[in-house]
Parts: sequence; C-alpha cells; structure tokens
Amino acid sequence: MSESGKPISELGFTTLSNRLRKSLTCDGDNTNKPDSRELDLSPGSPISPLRVGPTISTSSSSSGSVSGRTGNGLQFGSGGTTNNHSGELSVDSSPTFSVGVSRGVKSSHTRSKSGTSIFSGGSLATSPAVNVLPAGNVFPSGRLFKTGMMANRSSKPDVLGLGTGNYGHGSIMRGGSGAGGKGETPVPTASNSRRLSVDPEELKRLGNEEYKKGHFLEALSFYDRAIALSPVNAAYHCNRAATLMGLKRLTQAVKECDEAIRLDSGYVRAHHRLGSLLVSLGQVENARRHIYLKEYQPDPNEAQKLQLVEKHLNKCTYARRFRDWAGLLRETEAAISSGADACPQLFACKAEALLKLHRLDDADSVLSNLPKFDVSSSLACSHVKFFGMQSEAYILFICAQIDMSLGRFENAVASIEKAGQLDPRNVEAAVLLQNIRSLCRSRARGNELFKSERFTEACSAYGEGLKFDPSNSILYCNRAACWFKLGQFERSLDDCNQALLIHPNYTKALLRRAATYVKLERWAESVRDYEVLRRELPDNNDIAESLFHAQVALKKSRGEEVYNLKFGGEVELINNLEQFKAAVASTGASVVLFKTTSDLQCKQISPFLDTLCTRYPSINFLKVDIEESPTIASVENVRVVPTIKIYKKGNRIKEMVCPSREVLESSVRHYSF
Repeated sequence: MSESGKPISELGFTTLSNRLRKSLTCDGDNTNKPDSRELDLSPGSPISPLRVGPTISTSSSSSGSVSGRTGNGLQFGSGGTTNNHSGELSVDSSPTFSVGVSRGVKSSHTRSKSGTSIFSGGSLATSPAVNVLPAGNVFPSGRLFKTGMMANRSSKPDVLGLGTGNYGHGSIMRGGSGAGGKGETPVPTASNSRRLSVDPEELKRLGNEEYKKGHFLEALSFYDRAIALSPVNAAYHCNRAATLMGLKRLTQAVKECDEAIRLDSGYVRAHHRLGSLLVSLGQVENARRHIYLKEYQPDPNEAQKLQLVEKHLNKCTYARRFRDWAGLLRETEAAISSGADACPQLFACKAEALLKLHRLDDADSVLSNLPKFDVSSSLACSHVKFFGMQSEAYILFICAQIDMSLGRFENAVASIEKAGQLDPRNVEAAVLLQNIRSLCRSRARGNELFKSERFTEACSAYGEGLKFDPSNSILYCNRAACWFKLGQFERSLDDCNQALLIHPNYTKALLRRAATYVKLERWAESVRDYEVLRRELPDNNDIAESLFHAQVALKKSRGEEVYNLKFGGEVELINNLEQFKAAVASTGASVVLFKTTSDLQCKQISPFLDTLCTRYPSINFLKVDIEESPTIASVENVRVVPTIKIYKKGNRIKEMVCPSREVLESSVRHYSF
C-alpha cells in the first residue's frame, strides 16, 4: 500500500510520470532526492569527451570503484603508470561512476536510486534499474536509447575508454569496446577500442613462467612490457637481466643489473645477479663487491666460483710473466671451465699462448670466436685492467700480434694503434707499436728490392725486419725465396723449415720447401711435401705435375724401370687378355676397375676413377667391362662388380669389392709412392 492508502497498481504510471517530470525539472527541490550527484561535464571532467586532465577522483559513496594511484589520482592513457613498487593498477570489472560534488547546487544532471542517468545531447532521462546504461557514455547523435533496447543484453564487464572511436577518455564501454552509431546500440569491436589491461605484475608472472621453460625471447617480451608500464620497478629490470643472460646478450644484461641497483641500491638479488655475471666476465674484483654484501650471506656456489676463477687468473699472471706459455694455456682453460666462460680477455690470453706455442691457426680461430662484451657499457667494467693493460686494449694487443704473424700487416697496425689510444701509458703496447711499424717498413723495402731482382739486398731487408719480430713466418718465407733465386738452396731450406716451425700450415712455405728439395735432389722429401699440397689443393694442376715428376725421379733413383710414363694420362679401356697382361706388367702400380655397363654402383664409381687418374698421374688406371671381355673376368676370377684390383709388375697386390671412395683413394695414395 502507498501512503495515500491506494494500491500501488492504481498509482501505476501516474506516480512514475510525476517522478520523471520532477527529475527533468531544473528548478525543483533536490534535497529529498537520495544520493543525487551532479555530473561534471566540463573540459576537465573524466567522463567528458573534452577531457584534458589525466586524473579521476572517486566518491566514497560510489557503488563501483576504480583504484590505483598516480600522485593523488588515477592516470589513464597509453603510457599510464603507478608509483607503487609492484606497478599494479587494478580496474573493477564493472565500475559505476558516482562523481562527488557539493549538494544544493542547481543541476539538470541528477541520479536517483530508481534508475541510472543517461546523458545524451544535453538532456537527462531515467530508466528502470533493469534497463540501465553505464553512466558517462556520450553519444554524438543526440538521440536517447529506448528503454527496451538493452533489456536482453549479455552481461559483459564495463571498461574505461581510452579515447578511441567516438568515445572520449573516461567513457565506460560495455564489453570492452564501443561503437559510435546514430542512436544504435554500440557493437563491441577490437578495432576501435582497447581493454584497459595495465597490470605489470601479471606480465612479470607470465614472463617468469616462460623463463622457467627456457623460452627466453618470450619471457623478454613480457618483461619489456612490464618495464614499459612501470619503468621504476627494480625487480622487472633484474628479471630482464636474467633473461638476457640466457640469451648471451651480456652487455645488455649488465646494463639491466646496473639499472635495477640504481633504482634500489639495497636489492640483494640484483647485486648477486650482477656479481655472477661479472664472475663469468672474469672481473673478480667488481664481482666481489656485489657477491659479498654487508649483513647478507653470499651464495655458496657463486662464492666458490669466484674463488676458483680468481685462483686461476693469478696463475695466468704468473705464467705470462715468466713466459711459461704451456702453463698459461693450461691456466686459461682452467679459468674458463671454472666459470669465466664469457670473458673475452681470457680467450685472448689463450690465443696469445697458442701463438707463442706456434699454433697460429688455432690462435686465429680462438680470436675469431671471442665472446662479445662492450666494456664501455658499464663504468666499472671500463676501468678493469688485464695483465696491467686496459681490458679492451689487451684484446687489440693480441689481435695485432696474430694479424702480423699471418701477414695481415695493415690490420695489425690499425689494432695496435687503437690499443695505444685506449691505454697510452702501457709500455708493452707502445713497444709492440714501434716494432710493427719498423717491421712493416723493412718488409716493404724487401719486396721492392725483390721485384728489382736485387736479391742479396732483399735478404738483408727481410733480416732487418726479423730483428723486430723473430717469430714472423712471412719474413722467413720471403727470405727463403731470395736464397732460392741466389742458388743458395741449403739456406733457403733452413728459412723454409723455420717458417713451417712457426706456422706448420703455411702453404707457400711448404711449396717453396718442396721445390728446394727438388733442387737438392732429395726426391722422397719432395714427394712427401707435394703429396701434402696435393691433398690441400686437389685442383691445382701445377702441383699435380710437380708431384708426378718428383715421383718419376724417385722411382729412377731407386733403380726402378720406368716405361711410357707421362703426365696427364687418361684411364685406359682394356678389350682383350693380351692388352690387359701388358698393361699390368709395368713397373708402376696399375689400378683396374672391373665393371658392367648396367650396374648402378659401377656407374657411380667409374667417374671417380677418372678423377683419381688426374690426381695421381704416376699410376696407371684401367677399366675392364666383364660383359664385353668375359675371358679377362674368368682368368682374374671376378664374380662381383664393381671390383678393384691393384697390380705391380704383373702381380696382384690388393683387391677391393665395392669399396667406398675414401677407401679407394687411400689405397691409391699408398701405392703412388
């Protein structure tokens, strides 16, 4: 019953119409309206399409809430962040705004318990609670929604608009999106709105899950997004550093650790992570400051790793000081295996030891695969010294020596000059710079004299250069060429041997020594060197011909009969038994392939026999088709193809059935001497 005594059914629409009329009256009394609030649609209002301010102050009497802090209010926008440590910003799933203003102010925008206010084109209407629209929606068409249009809508969370489509900042959009239509119900679309999802803690959690799975790139993406939302959170930078370590991007990892410590100097995990990273970089003094913190126990594993690396580094210093290159190599490898596996200077030290041990190619390989780290990325790292030399300068110091030993003189000069600029007070680098410059001048002068056929003077010039670097294989080889031209073959041989002692794989020195052996008629040594060259340069016809002549000369020197041997012979096709017997009766080795035309394996190995004929010209190569010459197959008892037999002076000395290419060539090489 109503207060007037009439049933509610009789009051019906009369009461509702009166209430609606009053709600639209500008000069009515608002004191009896419960929980009425004036909607502020000025340009600074959070629900105005003309919003210019970044904050929203919420009323304590609101039925829904928006929480989070940016100063004294909540900041919305693409780059909005919070000042709390976690970077968390939460938004209620279905917020309802109630913007607080002083009571008693004359207003045409009111809200009552019975309905929700809808602002459209400057007018206000109320609707029953069952057909409500979120407060604050602004529709440019000026039309009102009809009451029944939203009756059957699905329950979707309301979110705050970010100024996309036809909505201003602060608009509440049903289902996470909105569409501006001329009086039509907004259709949720992802193209013209974004859900306000700015929880960096959730991004960090997702990043942690990917990191545990070993998915470092995916984890890095989540941490990057978390940092973009909360750049002052030290934990996010520390986690990003761990991911970068997993990706071997050490320069960036150090930067992230430094940033985390800058943001929170007492962040123990960031200190320990940076300490572990510095141990792997071989920077034990810097690492100790971060691993051993006051009032905190160090990680036992990291502390032990630090001690081991430091011990081996000290032994490296001792070995290098006394030029114990084998000991230096041993200790550098021990330091690397103990944990300093990302230290470029240690790998450069290993290259130096290999260089001094005359393992030049190994040294060059190690230097070509140095771990990458930019010491200038960290102020503390840039001041680290290695064997008394600035760390980056030390690497360049080793590069210059290896480049010079390999004949890359221009690179050597550039590297040592840069090392001198980085560490101008280092005596060792300054001495090497002067030696390289002097050696380059002597080499250039020797080359000019050699071209002018002034070989004696050229010998002196190269000898002068060797005073500045007694281990330079290039100058020894150049001087050997001068001695060769002067007919002093013994001295040429000595310099070739010295060059090959320093650089065993020096092809030019090996070729020069083989030619010198020929001049000295030391055929066995000449054949040995040419065989090595033939394997390294199988397509070099000059080397093949030199090998052939050396082999013929060797056979003659041993008293063997040599008939009809000529360089560049082809595989001979055998058609009858008499031809076969004459061919295999020669003093040299004969390799015979028994084949058929239709067999697949015969088709595959037959071209390879042609290749071997070119590579080993001192051997006779023959082919016999057993279908065309069954008598030969019967006499030689050939039942399976392909069969390869090797003969010498008519006698069979080796037989192979279906051999691989490697086995066949190995046997041919053995009998080519």
